[in-house]
Amino acid sequence: MERVVAKDYVFHRDFSKQYPVITHAEGVYLYDEHGKRYLDASSGAIAANLGHGVTEIAEAMAEQAKKAGFVHTLRFETKVLHELAAEIGKMAPPSLNRVYFTSGGSEANESAMKLARQYHRDRGKPEKHVVIGRWQGYHGNTLGSLSAGGDSKRRKPYTATLAKFEHIHSPYCHRCPYKRSEEICQREKLLPCAEELERLIKEIGPESISSFICEPIVGSQQGAVVPPDGYLQRVREICDQNDIVFIVDEVMTGFGRTGTDFASEQFGIQPDIITFGKGVSAGYAPLAGMIVSDRIVDSLIENGDGHFIHGYTFSGHPVSVAAGLAAVRYYQRENVLSNCREQSVYLFQRLSELQQKHSSMGQIRGKGLLIGFELLMDRSQDRMFPPSFGAAERLNQEAIKRGATFYPGSGTIDGTNGDHLLIGPPLTITRDEIDELIAILDQALTAFELQVHKLIGKEE
Repeated sequence: MERVVAKDYVFHRDFSKQYPVITHAEGVYLYDEHGKRYLDASSGAIAANLGHGVTEIAEAMAEQAKKAGFVHTLRFETKVLHELAAEIGKMAPPSLNRVYFTSGGSEANESAMKLARQYHRDRGKPEKHVVIGRWQGYHGNTLGSLSAGGDSKRRKPYTATLAKFEHIHSPYCHRCPYKRSEEICQREKLLPCAEELERLIKEIGPESISSFICEPIVGSQQGAVVPPDGYLQRVREICDQNDIVFIVDEVMTGFGRTGTDFASEQFGIQPDIITFGKGVSAGYAPLAGMIVSDRIVDSLIENGDGHFIHGYTFSGHPVSVAAGLAAVRYYQRENVLSNCREQSVYLFQRLSELQQKHSSMGQIRGKGLLIGFELLMDRSQDRMFPPSFGAAERLNQEAIKRGATFYPGSGTIDGTNGDHLLIGPPLTITRDEIDELIAILDQALTAFELQVHKLIGKEE
C-alpha cells in the first residue's frame, strides 16, 4: 500500500530548512517532538525575557479572554489597558507619560515616525518629513521601519519601494568607520559618529527633517555594540538644536534586558519617544508600543484636535495587554532586573575564560544579558571570515546539535563583512544554567573551529 504523506500547508520562513517542532517549554528550555532539549540562549528573538511556562501570565490571558477577548480602541478601552499604561509610564523617564500600544516592534517604530511627522505638520511645519536612521541599525520589516533601518541584506530586495530616508554610521569604536580610537575621541571630546548627524542635518537642511531614530545598543545587526560615552547625550543636543524628534528604539533593550527598565537611563538621556516590544509581554503575546513625551502629546491636543491619524486593528488588544501586565508585575515582584545584573557579571566572566581557549572569539561586548562577540578566523591576526562561509550560522547550527540556540548575525561591520553571535538568555537564568550554556558553546566552538581549519587549509 502506498504511504500517504501529510501535506505541509505552512509558508516557512526558509523553505530550504527543516525546523524542529517544539511541543513544550519550561524555564530556559525548549523541548521538541522527539524529546530533545534546547537551552534557549537567545530568548527566542530576545523576547522570552521571563523564560517559558510562567503560569500566571497564561492565566491572566485566559481570564481576560473570558471577560473581553477583543475591543476596538477607536471606540472603547479596557481597564487592563489603563493599568499596563500606568505601569509602563512609571518605568519611563519623567517627561514620557503616555503609552500607545501596537502588536509588534515594527508597528511601534512606524507609529513613532508617523507621530513625529504629524507633530511637525500640526505645528505648521509640514516640510519636516525626512527620517534619519543609521546604517547597521534595525527597526523592523514593514516598509517604513525597513526604510529607517540600515540592514543592507534586508533592504536590498525592496530598495525600489523603500522611503527615501537618510542614514549615518552607527558608532562601533572597535571597528570605527572614521579610523579613530575611543580613547582619542574621549580625550579630544569629539565624537565623529555623533557629529556626522549634525553634518547631515546641515546638508539636508533642518527645516526638512522630522526625526532621528536609533537603538541605544545596536542589537541584532552588530551584536550588542555599546556606544561611546557621551554619544547619545550629543545626539540629544543636536536634535534639540534642530527641532528634530529623537526616537530611541528599545524594542530589544527594554524591560530589563540591559539591567535597567530601559537602556536609555544608563546613558542619561530622555528621548522624545521610546519604542518597546518583545520583553513587555515576555514573548507570551504579540505586544509592543511607544511611550511619548508630554510635549508631543500636548501639541497633539492643542494643534491636532487630539487626534493621532493612525491606528491598527489590534492596537491595545486586551488579551495581549493582559499578558503584558502580568509580565511587568512578575518582573517587579521577582526582582528580575537584579538577577539580570548579577548573572551578567558571571556570564561576561565565563565568556572571557572561553575566549582564552578559542581563537575564533573576538571582542566581547554588551550590557546586562544582551551580550555579543565577534567571530574571527584568527583573533591574533584579526582575520575575518569571507561572507560566503556563513560563520555565525554555522556556529549556531553546531550549538543546536548540542542542545542550545543562540542569535547569529552577519554583515556586522558594513552589511557584508563581519560575523557575530548574540547571547540573550531569559533574565531568570541561573548560574548553573549559564555554566551549561558555556559548556555547550565551548563544544560548538571546538567543532566550528575544525571547520575553520579546513577553510584555512583550502585557502593556503
